[in-house]
Amino acid sequence: MAVMDLLRHLRFFVSVADEGHFGKAAAALQMTQPPLSQGLRRLEQHLEVELIHRTSQGAMLTEAGRQLLPRARLLVDDADRLLAESRRIAQLSGSVRFAATTALPDRLVAACVTALRVDGAEVSTTLRPTVDLVAEVRAGVCDVAVIEHPALVDGVEAGPVVKLPRWLVVPGRHRTTTAERPTFPMLAGLRFAHPPRSANPPAFDSVRDLLRERGLDAEPLAAADDRAVLAAVAAGSSFGLTATPPTPTPGVAWMTLAPQSVALRVRVVRRADAETQADALDRVLYRERLR
Repeated sequence: MAVMDLLRHLRFFVSVADEGHFGKAAAALQMTQPPLSQGLRRLEQHLEVELIHRTSQGAMLTEAGRQLLPRARLLVDDADRLLAESRRIAQLSGSVRFAATTALPDRLVAACVTALRVDGAEVSTTLRPTVDLVAEVRAGVCDVAVIEHPALVDGVEAGPVVKLPRWLVVPGRHRTTTAERPTFPMLAGLRFAHPPRSANPPAFDSVRDLLRERGLDAEPLAAADDRAVLAAVAAGSSFGLTATPPTPTPGVAWMTLAPQSVALRVRVVRRADAETQADALDRVLYRERLR
């Protein structure tokens, strides 16, 4: 379990212990109950002990839970102090911690960074899968991020969803490139190069469902980012989706098949005090939206 996930799940444990009820703990953490329960189970599995005894009346600490609660509370409190200090330092230095989904094209990442450099602010930039970005904003490690939609955004402030152009890319000599009316079923036999489901389960499932609705049930091929997608397509056995505009690339053909249906949907998530930075990013995305 990653350190950030461990701290987040320890926070769940402390909240449930304090509230004595899963629903009340979820409300206190400004999230829904299912991910809280799942996170607590993952913590128990990681620690190999049961911490909370679930009853019809609420939640009760087990003996192990009573013994570990003081240590968990210290770790959570220390993490809160660390984040508060890092925010103070960031404000003094005029820096912005920005992150973006790996699905965002390089050109847009650069545009976002430029928009955040107001009054000479220093911008640190990270590219990660959406699941990691939401966790980092929630934990206060990141100020503002552009994530792929749909995604679970419990515990963070989320802006409007914006549709960005995204193209279907196929091997350069595939039959769809010469067909008068290319269709999704014509891609049968090719694998679907796409970031792994673990990067953002809701978005992954949404795209797979869309393809199935159009008569294509392709075997997925994990490709971490646009570069990996294009490399897989150039190899001749896969197709994919990319937000990188059509660019002369050996072995790859760009297609505008059903552009609305394959649009990249993104949104800005932020810490509560990063509204100004989020507004700047929203303006960048709005200018690039799919018309």
